[in-house]
Amino acid sequence: MRHRTDWLSLLAGLLFVGVGIRFVIAPVPDVMVMAPIVIFGLGLAGFVGVLSKAFRKR
Repeated sequence: MRHRTDWLSLLAGLLFVGVGIRFVIAPVPDVMVMAPIVIFGLGLAGFVGVLSKAFRKR
């Protein structure tokens, strides 16, 4: 049996890995820049998750 991809978890995980790599490469990035990126990224991941569920039910 195949397991379906959970796009929300995948994209959120990739976002946090990317943010973690950013902190390792250049410590202490500006919070005023990183916070909107994280919020926008999580919003985009949620949107993709909702869309994938809607198409999966069809």
